[in-house]
Amino acid sequence: MRSEIDLDVCPDYPFSWQCRALNGLLRGTLKPASSLLLRHPLAITACSRLGEIIRLVPMRQPGHVSIVPHRSGEWVRAGHGLDERKVLLYFHGGGYFSGSPATHRPITWRLSVVARRPVFALDYRQGPIHSLAESLQDALDAYGELIERGHEPGDILFAGDSAGGHLTLATLLALRDRNLPLPAAAICLSPWADLSDTPRRANRWMDPMLPAGRVEWLAKRWTSGLDPRDPLVSPVYGDYTGLPPLMIVTGSTEVLRDEDRRVALRAREAGVPVTYEEWPRMPHVFAILADLLPEARLVYRHMARFLAAVENPGAESSLAA
Repeated sequence: MRSEIDLDVCPDYPFSWQCRALNGLLRGTLKPASSLLLRHPLAITACSRLGEIIRLVPMRQPGHVSIVPHRSGEWVRAGHGLDERKVLLYFHGGGYFSGSPATHRPITWRLSVVARRPVFALDYRQGPIHSLAESLQDALDAYGELIERGHEPGDILFAGDSAGGHLTLATLLALRDRNLPLPAAAICLSPWADLSDTPRRANRWMDPMLPAGRVEWLAKRWTSGLDPRDPLVSPVYGDYTGLPPLMIVTGSTEVLRDEDRRVALRAREAGVPVTYEEWPRMPHVFAILADLLPEARLVYRHMARFLAAVENPGAESSLAA
C-alpha cells in the first residue's frame, strides 16, 4: 500500500479557461477586498454574522443528495450503495470565523460519493467568540460520538479544508497524544498549518485569492496568549509519528503551499505515507468549485484513488464526483 499512496503528484492537464477567468476575477475582487477589510476585529464579527444569515438561505442540491440536520452539524449522503457502517468526519474551512457545513456542501456531497459512505459535517465553534481550543474540543467530541454510535476507528475518515484542514491535523495529533484510536486516513485540502510568526514569502504575489498579510494578521489574532509553535496551534511543527495515511492537496501558487509541503515532509520523516498533490495555478480550496472548474471535478477522482488504496491496497478506482 505504501508505494501507492506515498508519492508526490503534480497533475498534468490543460489549464481551463474557466480557471483562468476565475483567477483573474479573484485577483481583482476578493483578494483586494480581503486586504482592505480584514484589518479590524469588527470585520471578523461582521463576517461571522453574515455567515449566520447565509445558513438560513436554502441551497439546492442534486436529487441524489440527502441532507439531515443534526444538533452539532449535518449528515450528508450522496450517490448509491453507501456503507452505513462507515463515515467521513468533515471539518469546513473559513479562517475559524466563517463558513459552515452548508457552505461546504459542494465538497461534502462529492466526498460522500467517492468515499462511498455518509459524511458528517461538523458545525464546530468558531471565533471571534470561541477559541482554537474550543474548536478542537468540538472535533474530539464529534469523533468520540461517532465511536459511541458504533463506528470502528478503522471505518472513520477525516477530511477538512483550510482552517478545517488545520483542525484535521490538530485533531489527529491530539488523539495520538492521548493514546486514543485513530481514524483510517485523512484528506487535507489547502490546510492552514502554520499560525506562527514565520513570514510567508513564497507566492505572496502569485496567490490569486489569499493576501499573505491578512493570513498573518488573522493568525496573530487566534494565537494571542498561546504558543504559536505548539503543534496543536501550528501543526506544521508536529511530530507525526503513528498517524494514519494523509492526502494533502494544494495549489502551486497558494500562499499556504510551502507550509503544506512542510507538513508532508514532516509526516514522511515520521514514517507516515503521504500523497502530496500540488495542482498548477489552482486557487485556495479549489475542490469547492467543482460546479465551475473541470480541474476541481478531476481532483475527486484523485481522492477516490487515495481512499481505494488505503482500504484495498492494489485496487484502482474509477469513481468520479
